[in-house]
Amino acid sequence: MGRNVKPLTKRIRRIGDKFFLAGERPFSSKAVAIKRNYPPGQHGPKGHGRLSTFGLQLKEKQKAKLVYGILEKQLNRYFKIALKYPGNTSETLYQALELRLDSVVFLAGLAKSRPQARQFVGHGHIMVNGKKVNIPSYRVEKGEVISLSPKGKKAKIFEFIKEDLKNIQTPEWLALDKEKVEAKVLDLPTFGQNQLVNWQAIVEFYSR
Repeated sequence: MGRNVKPLTKRIRRIGDKFFLAGERPFSSKAVAIKRNYPPGQHGPKGHGRLSTFGLQLKEKQKAKLVYGILEKQLNRYFKIALKYPGNTSETLYQALELRLDSVVFLAGLAKSRPQARQFVGHGHIMVNGKKVNIPSYRVEKGEVISLSPKGKKAKIFEFIKEDLKNIQTPEWLALDKEKVEAKVLDLPTFGQNQLVNWQAIVEFYSR
């Protein structure tokens, strides 16, 4: 599946919000997104200005693509699938993206960022119910267990993962076993207090 290869920091500056997409380093006091907290371009620090309703909806759509590392075609497809389900379309869309395997791996603390989680899945370091899955967009279902593969456990990058997991707080719908280094999906994700994305705005954008 394709991915956006444009510079991450420039995309963050374009949107105007800060995300922990690549670990903590991009958001240190020396980070470009902090030092230049205005949109990229040749005309300097003009600021983001006041957006129209359409502009706000577009911004939220771009934000979702940035957070989950997906392209326009993929997000549009997720929206069309969400429309087919009864209930709140915005929450169904949110659930579809949160339950991507790369997203669950990140939320469980098995990776420091979603891009890193996507890489781990693609390299065969992750298993679902004891079977290796190397498709980042794989939809994890309720009751499934996500763990490291034997290959993953031997990888040097995971040497200190148990130590890192001590400080991880997973969402309520995920149960993390820090000793076994595995996570189980207990339920469907629900909207929390600190949503990174305005999902209703995205639904309104595609419903025009």
